[in-house]
Amino acid sequence: MEKILKYFPNLTPDQQAKFAALDELYHDWNAKINVISRKDIDNLYEHHVLHSLGISEIIHFKPGTKVMDLGTGGGFPGIPLAIMFPDSHFHLVDSVGKKIKVCQAVAEALQLQNVTTQWVRAEEIKEKFHFVVSRAVMPLMDLVKIVRNKIDRHQINALPNGLICLKGGELEHEIMPMKNLAEVTPLYNSFHEEYFKTKKVVYISL
Repeated sequence: MEKILKYFPNLTPDQQAKFAALDELYHDWNAKINVISRKDIDNLYEHHVLHSLGISEIIHFKPGTKVMDLGTGGGFPGIPLAIMFPDSHFHLVDSVGKKIKVCQAVAEALQLQNVTTQWVRAEEIKEKFHFVVSRAVMPLMDLVKIVRNKIDRHQINALPNGLICLKGGELEHEIMPMKNLAEVTPLYNSFHEEYFKTKKVVYISL
């Protein structure tokens, strides 16, 4: 939790309480349903919560922004972003039912009124969103194909609507087909832990 406060010292008391509650909630749920690797659960705040908040380094979602978290897994980046931006709405989607069960339980425990969840394949979703965010490992081109028709035409943020992905490692080949569209922001510029040396935020306007 101290790593969250280190980089986000201006959180409200309510936000601090919600972030602090994540540790017990995820340890408890992970013992029942493995949504974070057992060896990684003790790195929850650095590897999952802070990593998710890397998206806030490129955008502060305006009130009323609708965001879909595609392949949310245990709720990342959607749950941390929902705490950070309580006036925006986050729709967490995954094709694995047990993962959505965890997301729903965590959102309810935190009383996150701005979170909805859905057990569904993304291709089946008919709604429109200002942004799609994802930490899923799916290649960028595949993600773009899935979400292109789910992006709302109505703009309310300074950043044009589109796809925002958290990615790691070497991205040159993956980004090559859309190098003129993709904007890559290294997270190590913002978060100085070793873990973030290879982590990036990739934004594609759609």
